[in-house]
Amino acid sequence: MARLFGTDGARGVAITELTCETAMQIGRAAALVLTKHTSHKAKILIGKDTRISSDVLEAALSAGICSVGADAVILGVVPTPAVAMLVKKYNADAGVMISASHNSVEFNGIKLFAHDGYKLSDEIEEEIEALILDTPEVLTENLKNGTEIGRIERKETAADEYIDYIKDAVNAELSGIKVAIDCANGSSSATAEKLFTKMGAEVLCISSSPDGTNINDKCGSTYMENIIDFVKKNNCDLGVAFDGDADRCLAVDENGELIDGDKLIAIFAKAMKEEGTLKNDTAVVTVMTNIGFMKFAKENGISVETTKVGDRYVLERMKEKDFNIGGEQSGHIIFLENATTGDGQLSAAKLLSFYKKAGKKMSELASAMTYYPQILVNVKIKPEWKNKLDSVKEITDCIAKNEEKLGDDGRILVRESGTEPLIRVMVEGKEQSEINRVAEEIADMVKKIMV
Repeated sequence: MARLFGTDGARGVAITELTCETAMQIGRAAALVLTKHTSHKAKILIGKDTRISSDVLEAALSAGICSVGADAVILGVVPTPAVAMLVKKYNADAGVMISASHNSVEFNGIKLFAHDGYKLSDEIEEEIEALILDTPEVLTENLKNGTEIGRIERKETAADEYIDYIKDAVNAELSGIKVAIDCANGSSSATAEKLFTKMGAEVLCISSSPDGTNINDKCGSTYMENIIDFVKKNNCDLGVAFDGDADRCLAVDENGELIDGDKLIAIFAKAMKEEGTLKNDTAVVTVMTNIGFMKFAKENGISVETTKVGDRYVLERMKEKDFNIGGEQSGHIIFLENATTGDGQLSAAKLLSFYKKAGKKMSELASAMTYYPQILVNVKIKPEWKNKLDSVKEITDCIAKNEEKLGDDGRILVRESGTEPLIRVMVEGKEQSEINRVAEEIADMVKKIMV
């Protein structure tokens, strides 16, 4: 059975791949699975980003939810973490976010949250998939009529309630800070300027005029050139950039130098350790985290837990071992005491709060971690070589030889993509020329055998 759900919900080209029919069926199946143990009339929240297809998919999802007797509560344009937060606040049975995150406008996606605000487990997603793909007749059998049909309610205050939640969670006064914000013409366009102005900062927003077609279009956290130039030209203290659904945040210092997710976690972990709020003196990161972070952590007495790539694995480790900060290089950062998922605006508000407390320039805060040069090479392989990387002695020997050459001042990570027939070769080290050579040598060996 082909999977509907990937590592972060269902996703595809809107209308032709992620069709209205599929959205309606996801609405029906999710309502049945997520509310099967409830005796009350179920309530499911729906949020969306600004892309042109989100309205259409919202209508299809709402129809599906209501057709099996649950109520749909329309939140309008909000960040993904707002849906996760409001599910708990409204005591809803589930939440849905319509967004393809950092992807371009033609894509869209459907992310599901349980009643506790966490993303669904693989097991529950598989149960929903099975209803849609294997036993669709069950969905038809559960259609309601007459007074049993669900209602659609619109919640006009959702964005403001999320803004107030972030403001209260961070509880910082940010006057005297001049911050530039790139909203990616996405969800944060509805919240960011108001949030940071309420917190007292001087706010200059760019890419905050969504028209349905310009989300993530040469802007936001996947295109940092805009915020870099803007910060320098407008003499800002720092800049932050979000992706389309605002669950990621990257930053730049006053000189326009990039502060990626690794450096942000370093800033947060150091500040939290100093104020005694870093649980178990530990940060959770992924195998893609820069080796410079590992060295920074060791120098500052911070333990590091490492997981597979994906914010869901970071979150699992945090919950399992009671840690309160974790994230990815891409800017997905989780503050578990405040949120159940990555939240770009929470991260940005925390960053501004720590910046003001430190009384230093942002470049000084970011310099606590030295970033090692990193190169990533993708090699497309033949499908028949899938899941065989570790068994190819020529490749493993090549990796081992180069690991010995790099020693403690470098790192090699060669892994297979979880979504496509690709081998990803990542190399870090002190010298760019050396890591380029190593990456090329390993990639060439992969090409020789697996392509």
